[in-house]
Parts: sequence; structure tokens; C-alpha cells
Amino acid sequence: MSKLSFTILGCGNSTGVPAIGNFWGACDPTEPKNRRSRCSLLVQSADTNLIIDTGPDFREQLNRAEIDNISAVLYTHQHSDHVNGIDELRVLRHRNKLDRIPCFANAFTLEDLKARFHYMFAGGNHDLYPPIIDAHTITENDLGKVHNIADIEFIPFEQDHGTCKSLGYRFDDFAYSVDLVDLDDTALETLKGVKTWVVDAAGYNQTGNPVHANLKRIYELNDVIQADMVYLTSLALPMDYQTLLSELPHGYAPAYDGLEIR
Repeated sequence: MSKLSFTILGCGNSTGVPAIGNFWGACDPTEPKNRRSRCSLLVQSADTNLIIDTGPDFREQLNRAEIDNISAVLYTHQHSDHVNGIDELRVLRHRNKLDRIPCFANAFTLEDLKARFHYMFAGGNHDLYPPIIDAHTITENDLGKVHNIADIEFIPFEQDHGTCKSLGYRFDDFAYSVDLVDLDDTALETLKGVKTWVVDAAGYNQTGNPVHANLKRIYELNDVIQADMVYLTSLALPMDYQTLLSELPHGYAPAYDGLEIR
């Protein structure tokens, strides 16, 4: 497997920070690491750029990271804060003279995307608007097994997101888990042995959040996974960067937009 690097393109929850109205919540606006776009991850080998999720900030994220070509997209689930930048794939296809861009997701997510963005899969009503996406379904039989996109290997696993099932992805000793409220034993088996785990923590100190894990549950899950370093993502308006640094135990830290993990 190729040596990989990972860049947090976005670590914010569905509103981003600041939210509309320039609302920062508990986050200090003078701390640059509190400015958060919606969740997305860049996975890179020497020859391949792989993206997880294309949220509404996708164009700005790629420009900031100086990325002008990608090999494929892995989707975690169908919620708008993870997919609504999908139209930007049109620019990448044309710029790089690609046939179509491979996109991987579970069946429910692909069905939803095909209904909402049908022109991206089937093309528009003119030759100017060809199909953009080559859809690949990640089935139940694919979970927990190694797959390849060019020289990058990944293992998908299923997550409980309360209202739906999302997908997490493991790359060698690194794993990425958004959005989730809990993981079952099968997912935990897939995650055991990772050294770095990036995980949704939008539940923060809440009890009873129906769709996002809180810190208490993340600590419990990592007691099983045993990751050396856990980066929290999906960070919401109550989650100030410096406050989190002071609250979190050793081996845990908040992510921030532009964080590079090698």
C-alpha cells in the first residue's frame, strides 16, 4: 500500500462556524482554528487524490488545498452538508478531460443522490451536459473488506447515524468516522488497531443526542479501538477550539480545517 497523507478539508458540523449571521456561538472569532467549513477529507498517495464527501464548501476547500484533480469520491451518507457540492465534480471532469468520476456509496445514498442530482448521473437535456458520475454501490458484502482505488486501499464499515446508516472508512492505520452516534461490534472489529481515528463529536457534552456521538461515548469506543490519537470533527458552535484543548485528555484533540496527518 502506498504511503498516505490526510488533510481535513472541513471539520464543521452542518451549520459551519460561524453560522449564517456571523454567529460564532461559544467559539472565539479571533481563533483561526474556530473557522470551520463542512466535513470533508482529502486522502493522498504519490499519484492519487481521493475525496470523502463533497459538502457545500467543496469548491473553496479544493482551492485552499490547491487540488485541481481527483481520482474518486467516497460518500459517507446522503445528508446535504456532506453532498451539496456535488455539482463541482462537473468542473473537475471537464478540466481534467475525464470520462466520468467514480463515486462510491451505499445503496440508499446513491438512490437519494440520483433522485436529487439525476443530471449528474444520467446527463442533462443537451450534449453540453454529459453524465459526470460513475456510480459504485458499496454493498453489505463489501463491508469490512479491502478495496482499491488506484494505489489507495480502503475498508468501508457501517455506522449508526440515528436516522440512517452512514459509512466510515479505514485506510491502513488511519480511520475516518462521520456522522455517527454509535458503532456496533462489527465496525469496532474493523477499527481495532488504527493509530489515528478522526471521529464525529458533534454531541459534545450532550446526553441523548439522537444522531451524533458525545465525548463520553467516543472515550468508551476508543477503549475498544485503542487509537493512539483521536481527532474530533463535526465540531459545532458550542465547541471552542482552545476550550476543547483544555478539556480533552491526552491523545485527543480537536481537528481544524487544513490539519494535515501523515
